[in-house]
Amino acid sequence: MNITNAFLSGLLFGLGLIASGMTNPGKVKGFLDLAGAWDPSLALVMGGAIAVGMPAFAIARQRARSWSGAGFVLPMSTAVDTRLLGGGLIFGAGWGVAGFCPGPALVALASAGDVWRGAALFVLSMLAGMWLHDSVWMRRRTVSASAPANPA
Repeated sequence: MNITNAFLSGLLFGLGLIASGMTNPGKVKGFLDLAGAWDPSLALVMGGAIAVGMPAFAIARQRARSWSGAGFVLPMSTAVDTRLLGGGLIFGAGWGVAGFCPGPALVALASAGDVWRGAALFVLSMLAGMWLHDSVWMRRRTVSASAPANPA
């Protein structure tokens, strides 16, 4: 049953991205073009997502398991640190340059023409960045965390 729930949730999410135009990088770039032909429709999509997400997270905080029966743990940290700010800057720069973020890029892989090519390049770049993070950054953090605090 969990795989069916995951499939149906992903299908609904993907259809929502297509219906709202978020798989079109031109629409995203139009939203980010404040000095030119600004397209505010993405703000409405984001507002709708927030309106749905806030009550859902409020309900989730009161539960130990999801409605499908699977357990989950919500992040509790509210710290704004350099890792959060750096990740946000990298994400925002990639979003602005490519016009994609991870979800819409995966949905756009099923498109034809230039949208598919741009999405494929974005997804490959995203996977390379994830690999780089896990193999270099996290390894370096693990090594420095295991080193003695005062070697003398």
